[in-house]
Amino acid sequence: MSGPSLAHRIRVEAHAVWLAARDRRTPIAAKFVGLLIAAYALSPIDLIPDFIPVLGLVDDAVLIPLGIWLFERLVPKDVMAEHRAAAEIAAERPVSLWGIAIVAAIWLLAAWAVWSLVSVDWD
Repeated sequence: MSGPSLAHRIRVEAHAVWLAARDRRTPIAAKFVGLLIAAYALSPIDLIPDFIPVLGLVDDAVLIPLGIWLFERLVPKDVMAEHRAAAEIAAERPVSLWGIAIVAAIWLLAAWAVWSLVSVDWD
């Protein structure tokens, strides 16, 4: 059986960076770099949109791992190891169906509200 996928590893590493960036033992410069990396990894907005062939996915495949590499150089090894282990455990937890349902309900409610505003006869 093969090991974890690249997407899984990047997701775990980005979560570990997020956790370590919020740790009081992490140096200030590393906190700044870590928060930028985590924000970029979790953001739906990319520097190069994903719909652009090849380049759209390359920025995620290059920028995030390079940022994680830099962050790991700025953080004490024991701090990063601790948060990597916590992120790995969190990745193994089952997905919350209630959480998915709540988020879907919020999006449906927001869509209904926008539709209601747009479809009002303003005459």
